[in-house]
Amino acid sequence: MEKMNERLHQHATHREREILEELRLSGGSSRIQFLAERLNVSEETIRRNLKAMEESGLVIKVHGGVHLKGHASEQPLHFRMSENAEAKRVIAAEVASMIANGDTLFLDVGSTTAFIAVALQKHQNLFIVTNSLSVANALATRNNNRVFFAGGALRSHDGGAFGIEAINFVRRFTVHHAILSVTAVDAKCGFMLQDMEEADFARAAAQQSANRIIVADASKFGLTAPIIIDDPRTYSMLVTNARPPDDIAAMLQESEIELVVAGNREAMPTGS
Repeated sequence: MEKMNERLHQHATHREREILEELRLSGGSSRIQFLAERLNVSEETIRRNLKAMEESGLVIKVHGGVHLKGHASEQPLHFRMSENAEAKRVIAAEVASMIANGDTLFLDVGSTTAFIAVALQKHQNLFIVTNSLSVANALATRNNNRVFFAGGALRSHDGGAFGIEAINFVRRFTVHHAILSVTAVDAKCGFMLQDMEEADFARAAAQQSANRIIVADASKFGLTAPIIIDDPRTYSMLVTNARPPDDIAAMLQESEIELVVAGNREAMPTGS
């Protein structure tokens, strides 16, 4: 960060310094539209500045937005919701079709599970345990649902509740479905996350559930992350939007995990 600041003072224009300051204030990531509104310039002006800043190694551009290069915190939920959004909608529709009215389920704080919560809004009499403010907002006070929200401090970038209070809370319930999102799907290590608190919470939720569903779009295949959630055999099913590479498919088969490709359900063999 010190090297970045030094480079900034030496090379960045006034507009670039303003953009960098807005990115810091917003937690490291922002939409292009928001930056244009904040700085009272056109989105095209922001894009031109961001192109030069990316070439200088200060930022990384993504679809519709930008984040500081090397920023340690996870991108805000609203930012992740725009990434691979159509794939996440397809996955959400598939998962929603598996849930019956009156089912009991756990939904975590991931962007894909936020799409699933929206896809469940026509269901009735659901019993939902969640640590996601987005999920709670989507499903509470609708169709006679009962929503139980985990205690603990809410994280600023995704509205998720974590910590020992949240873990102790989820251990008070037993549900049929635990629907969990991941950062990476690796052929050797299985399902992985960036954050230790998220991994601890996912393990606790899985232990309280009969059917443990991982949801991940195809962009997660072949990626790695620092934390292995658990032995892959812990989980019952992977719901995704495309068939995984052969090595990941082999991991799923060896772990007796059912593969569901959204819109084209196929059961992986569970034994010889």
